[in-house]
Amino acid sequence: MNATFETRMDTLPQAARGSQQGAPDTSDPMIEIDHLDFYYGANHALRDISLQIPGHQVTAFIGPSGCGKSTLLRCFNRMNDLIEGTRIGNGQIRIHGIDISDPAVDTIALRRQVGMVFQKSNPFPKSIYENIAYGLQIQGVRDRRRLDEVVEKSLRGAALWDEVKDRLHTSALGLSGGQQQRVCIARAIAVEPSIILMDEPCSALDPIATAKVEELIHELKKNYTIVIVTHNMQQAGRCSDMTAFFYLGQLIEMGKTEKIFTNPVQKQTEDYISGRFG
Repeated sequence: MNATFETRMDTLPQAARGSQQGAPDTSDPMIEIDHLDFYYGANHALRDISLQIPGHQVTAFIGPSGCGKSTLLRCFNRMNDLIEGTRIGNGQIRIHGIDISDPAVDTIALRRQVGMVFQKSNPFPKSIYENIAYGLQIQGVRDRRRLDEVVEKSLRGAALWDEVKDRLHTSALGLSGGQQQRVCIARAIAVEPSIILMDEPCSALDPIATAKVEELIHELKKNYTIVIVTHNMQQAGRCSDMTAFFYLGQLIEMGKTEKIFTNPVQKQTEDYISGRFG
């Protein structure tokens, strides 16, 4: 088995890969996790996690600090590989049916397909244009017309084009916090991923900027599968279609967001959502 993740992705129907035209195919789960155990050294951080994340929907991970939400999120693009001493003990994660821990999987190609937006906006100390074009340029794209098209398309996709179109060649660091976070979202979608991971994307933003990012998430799910970690219960309720509640490294409950927030099965879930603990 010697095909890279990207090569194997290319064999999938276009509707499965994101950025498609027309109605997306949501019949199969985009991400499947089977009995996953994950360790930071001797610390057993995730315990027997099994869940399926549907395509072209927003899935929220909620739970108290240290419960494993962000750890699981970083498993999806193997960002945890960059932390010394981490390992998967048991279990498997599949994206489009492909085991992402397979030695044949190219992690760079995986991360192109599974984009990430972090808690703190982290634009490069470059122009707005260079931030968006960067991913394509490191792939070898040099055609200016192609780069111009992608930059405009990505900024429009991030609902930022009208705000920055006249200052594309000024530093992205001169933008407001909310605008910087949308630059990071535009940078993520420029390479046409199928999945976008968001780790507390609004925690550092004011309410107005938060509302803009939440509106953007609603639009983005038409073309992308989104997984968001949030401590904000109201945000999870507003943004997500599905919600998974974690506690002490275990998945306690997952279901449609409306049901999780109004009629959870597990008492732990009800207690957390109602503010009795957490």
